[in-house]
Amino acid sequence: MSLKPKLLTAALCLFACLHSAAAPPNVVMIVSDDHHWGDYGFMKHPQIRTPHLDKLASESLTFTRGYVPSSLCCPSLASIITGRYPHEHRITCNDPAKPDEMPQARFYRSKAFADGRERMIAHLKEWPTLPGLLGGAGYESLQTGKWWLGDYRTGGFTSGMSHGGRHGDEGLDIGRKTMKPIFDFISNARRDSKPFFVWYAPMLPHDPHTPPDRILAKYRDTAPSLHIAKYRAMVDWFDETCGELLSHLDREGLTKDTIVVYVADNGWITDPGTGRFAPKSKLSPYDGGLRTPIMIRWPARWKPAISDTPVTSLDLFPTLLKACGVQAPAGLPGIDLADPAAVQSRGPIFGECYTHNFVNQENPASSLRWRWIINDGWKLILPVPGNGTPELYQIFKDPQEAQNLAEREGEHVARLREKLDAWWPAKGSGIPKSPAPN
Repeated sequence: MSLKPKLLTAALCLFACLHSAAAPPNVVMIVSDDHHWGDYGFMKHPQIRTPHLDKLASESLTFTRGYVPSSLCCPSLASIITGRYPHEHRITCNDPAKPDEMPQARFYRSKAFADGRERMIAHLKEWPTLPGLLGGAGYESLQTGKWWLGDYRTGGFTSGMSHGGRHGDEGLDIGRKTMKPIFDFISNARRDSKPFFVWYAPMLPHDPHTPPDRILAKYRDTAPSLHIAKYRAMVDWFDETCGELLSHLDREGLTKDTIVVYVADNGWITDPGTGRFAPKSKLSPYDGGLRTPIMIRWPARWKPAISDTPVTSLDLFPTLLKACGVQAPAGLPGIDLADPAAVQSRGPIFGECYTHNFVNQENPASSLRWRWIINDGWKLILPVPGNGTPELYQIFKDPQEAQNLAEREGEHVARLREKLDAWWPAKGSGIPKSPAPN
C-alpha cells in the first residue's frame, strides 16, 4: 500500500535534482576600460599589482592573446554586446561627424550631435543583444558603468544606471564611488529566483586618472613619471573593485554557478609627459590598442586552462549563449571558447579601426583607417589608401610590433590581404542586411 507514494516521492526528488542541475548559470561580465594587455600581475608586469584578477586568471579558461575588433570604446563595446563586427552593426566610431568650424564643447550641445547619437542608437536596435536574448530566457540583467548608446533599455537590459549620456552618466559612479547597485540587484534577483546577468564596465582605469592617495603611494617611486604612476594606481584600484565583486559572489554562495567573464574594451599606453594615450595604443591597429586577456570562469563546469591561441571578444557572445542554453542568432563570427576543438581549429581573426568621429554613419568604409588580420602568428595591418603602407609583424616573436616585415615578406602580405578582402573588402557601403530587432 505504501509503495506508490514512495515511488512518487522518489520521482519527485529525481525531477527536483534534474531541474536543479539544469538551472541556468548567472553571468557577471567585467569590462575594463583603456587597459594595456600587459598591465596585470599574471601578464608579468614588474610593478602593477592585480591580485584579484591574477586569482581569476588562475581559475579561468584564460586566453592571453585575446583581441577586440576595434581599438575604441564605443564600437568595441557595441561588438561585445552584439557579437558582430563594427562594419556590421555600423557603430564604428565614438561620436557623430563634427562640422570643422564648430568648437568641440558647442558640438556636444548641438542638434547635429543629438541627431547623430540617435542614429547610432537606432543602429544598435537593429541587432539582438546579449542581455536581450538572455532576457527572453528569463534572465534579469543590470547595466552599470560605460554605456554609450541611449539608456540601459537600448541594450536589452531589464535595469541599469545609465540614462542616455555620452559615456554613461550615472552609471559611471560604479566602481569609482560605489558597488551597491550591483549587490542590491543580485539580492533582488535571488529573491525573485531569477538567473541574472551583470554588466560591470566601470570607467576604470580610464582617465581621469584620480586614484586614491593610498594606492598612488605604491607607485610614485617606481614609475618614470607621475602620469604613469597615476595610471598604474588606477589599474590597481580597478583590480580592488573586481575583488569586491568576486568576494560578494563568494559570500553569497554564488561562485560555483556563476560564469565570470573578463575583457578590456581597448588598450592604453600612457604618454609619460602628457598623461594622454601614446601612439600604438588606443585608436591604433597595434596590439597596444587591440590586445586584451580574455577570461571565462565557471567552476561548476569548466576546468582552468591557459591558451595563447588568438581569440576575440566576439567569441564571448556565442560562448555565453550556449552556456546559458539560449539559441544563438545565425551567422555569428565568434566561436565557443569553452569548446577545445573549436579553439584549436580557430581560423584567422580580423578587425577594423576607424576615425574617432564618423564621416558617414551609413557607410562604415567612409570612416575606416585600417583593417587587420592575425593568422598563424602573422599580423597584417592594411591601411586605406592615403593612410600609410602595409605593415606585417610576427607578433609571437615581436610583441611590440617593432620590426615591419612587409617589404621582405611580400608573399605573406599578398596571402593575408586576400583573406582580409574575402572577410570584408570595405568597398561600397559595406552595410549588411540586419535581422529583425530584438
